[in-house]
Amino acid sequence: MPRRELLTSVQREELLAFPTDEADLIRHYVFSTHDLAVIRRHRGDHNRLGFAVQLCYLRFPGRLLAPDETPYSPILAMSAAQLKVPTGIWTFYADRDQTRREHLAELQEQFGYQTFTRAHYRQFASELAALADQTHQGMLLVQRLVEGLRKAKIIIPGLPVVERLCAEIITLAQRRLYRRLTASLGSGQRDKLEALLQLREGTRQTVLAWLRQPAGTPSPRNLLDHIARLQALRQIGLSDEIGRMVHQNHLLRLAREGAQTTVYHLKDFEVERRHATLVAILLDTQSTLIDEILDMHDRMIGSAFAKAKRSYETSFQEAGKAINEKVRLYAKVGQALIRAKEAGNDAFMAIEQILSWEQFTESVREAEKLARSEDFDYLGILGDHYPQLRRYLPAFLEAFEYKAAPAAQNIIEAISK
Repeated sequence: MPRRELLTSVQREELLAFPTDEADLIRHYVFSTHDLAVIRRHRGDHNRLGFAVQLCYLRFPGRLLAPDETPYSPILAMSAAQLKVPTGIWTFYADRDQTRREHLAELQEQFGYQTFTRAHYRQFASELAALADQTHQGMLLVQRLVEGLRKAKIIIPGLPVVERLCAEIITLAQRRLYRRLTASLGSGQRDKLEALLQLREGTRQTVLAWLRQPAGTPSPRNLLDHIARLQALRQIGLSDEIGRMVHQNHLLRLAREGAQTTVYHLKDFEVERRHATLVAILLDTQSTLIDEILDMHDRMIGSAFAKAKRSYETSFQEAGKAINEKVRLYAKVGQALIRAKEAGNDAFMAIEQILSWEQFTESVREAEKLARSEDFDYLGILGDHYPQLRRYLPAFLEAFEYKAAPAAQNIIEAISK
């Protein structure tokens, strides 16, 4: 049986609360010329006031005035003011239950209000089915139902009836959700779903728990383990279309509920519900695994770039002193050659006045070692990380189907090779 209470006590009070804003009070409770004409047909000020107050209750919040209920004071005051009668005469009307019922029947006839019937029950159950397929939040369904009843001038029944109707709508929507998630499953797939609740061979961990293990720190081993989980999940053969057949809010909610449920409780679920819950968990887990695999790969690539950049900067820092010494030496040699040229002296002798030819020759060899190619940057050092990346990249590339815009098609071709 569906649950009967969808709302909290606070939500129940808010649902049929009377307006407090002056503009809303005027909009709902100021009588038209026709209203006043119908009200004034009744004999006695107390009957006219009672009839008017009942009309106000039917208009908003759309329910009946209970036999022993004291009218909402702004409604009573506004009604009395428009009829030019004192509010105190209400007490003469409140004691006459037969008159109240007769007035209610007249209000329905004159203003088109209807009593809530079984036919209305079925009608609104059908109309709210689409909303229930999007959300199972009880308050949203109840609000939509109450708004529909007011618009159709159907008197709102007791809140237990309203909650029971919405609870049944949610239950039916839940069953539709289970059917949509499991309709395409074959017997082999259902067997594989049941196997998820069994212990992995040689371990004390269920297959489902293994599939849902966190990624851990970025490393080739952890990434390969995650790829293995993704491949094991894919072997169940769930179609990607299954997740598109239901609203994503329901799919995510069902997956979260299933993740918070122990294996022992999952086994106690009715078969259709258990399989639907497992399908929702697996669809969510597959998305999570893919995201975590790609994120782990990005972080390892980023780490390789960062290490290469640091190595590049460190190499220049370590060679900085030697490079500076060579620059200062060759500046002196250059100045000596310039002076020799201007004075017409021998260039080689000018060099040997600064350092011996053997020292000069050795400094040139040292400069060649310090020099870098013109296109040298930290990207050239990335190759040092190839052994680590090579451990998982083949499995990583094999795990996904890559697509690209025409401008990047050459990258796809390179991956396929």
